Amino acid sequence: MREQAWLDFLNDAYNCLITKDPLAFQDMTPSRVPEEAGVYLITALVDGREKPYYVGRSTNLRQRLYSNHLMGRPSGNARLKKYLIETGECRDAEHAKAFLRSNCQVRWLLEADIRKRGALEGYLTGVLFPKHGISVEH
Repeated sequence: MREQAWLDFLNDAYNCLITKDPLAFQDMTPSRVPEEAGVYLITALVDGREKPYYVGRSTNLRQRLYSNHLMGRPSGNARLKKYLIETGECRDAEHAKAFLRSNCQVRWLLEADIRKRGALEGYLTGVLFPKHGISVEH
């Protein structure tokens, strides 16, 4: 793709993502999340406002969002829970899970192409600047 085509693709995806109706973690069941590849945005309601908390990508959104983020252990693939505990926002894994269920929601876009998923994740992270998930460089 040429530069302008990439920018158009990224901007269109951003606009599509932020205007989608979110799925609240309290309403999340495996059947409500597709087993397809894509990028996702987790937001939290803080002081009555929706704030970007985490941007990610996965080859299987159901596995990543339901099994890892919601049900997983912070020592495993539940990175958002790990960040919530490390920053003191939550005291332990159970509190982090309760925080997700009571305060967080997710939106996603399906994208099969690995390069486009990577570009989207980077772009969304740069534009939305989520509270968690931007880590120390190697």
